[in-house]
Amino acid sequence: MLLNQFLARAGSRARFRIRGVGFLTDPTQAIAFYGVFVFAVTVHEASHALAAKLGGDLTAYNGGQVSLDPVPHMKREPFGMVILPILSVAMMGWPLGYASAPYDPRWAQRYPKRAAWMALAGPAANLGLVIVAALLVRIGMSFGIFEAPASIHFSQVTAAVGDPGGLAAGGAFLLSIFFSLNLLLFVLNMIPLPPLDGSGALPLILPDDWLETYRGLIHQPMIGLIGIVIVWNFLGAIYSPFLLFSIGLLYPGVHYG
Repeated sequence: MLLNQFLARAGSRARFRIRGVGFLTDPTQAIAFYGVFVFAVTVHEASHALAAKLGGDLTAYNGGQVSLDPVPHMKREPFGMVILPILSVAMMGWPLGYASAPYDPRWAQRYPKRAAWMALAGPAANLGLVIVAALLVRIGMSFGIFEAPASIHFSQVTAAVGDPGGLAAGGAFLLSIFFSLNLLLFVLNMIPLPPLDGSGALPLILPDDWLETYRGLIHQPMIGLIGIVIVWNFLGAIYSPFLLFSIGLLYPGVHYG
């Protein structure tokens, strides 16, 4: 999914090999991946639900989704939140899954702009978590705990200084997947294709007289299927530039390729 490049250094300028996660044989790492996935998706869906509540739709609130407790979200989507991500982490090294927050379609039709803000709230929350992870990395670097790693991949955005098996190394791994997974959820869900959140946010910029036609279009099952196929085939090409850009912001003056 990610670009493969060779490591090369030139003075203070560095290019880092970027690769995927691969098969996980360490059960602790697998548990960490699943735990980060559950937290990231829970925050994402809770943000949708909170935005809907603030916009006047109490459907998700009444279902218990305005909560950082993952249990209501797991009960709503047990396959997408439990079974599928656990299997995919065990088999592929990274989690696949999904979740959803219920809303009243009549409310969304009556208030399309409010529904658009609801759609935007989930990926915005993931972007906020990326920023939190980046700040923690920078704080760790200021205390000499973390440093820019020799290679960059999904589970190695930062590296511990010193003992590679110590507590700091575990923190670096956890922060790395926290950063990468939330960035992936942000980028993925901002793609303006149904059934992703980006398509739901487009009414914020569309003319009012287009909204009814647009809503009818994106709710066509075939359109959603086409969107899934496109995203599945091109997500790596879309995500990699965002990862490179984000890592460049995290480590100014270090160039990646």
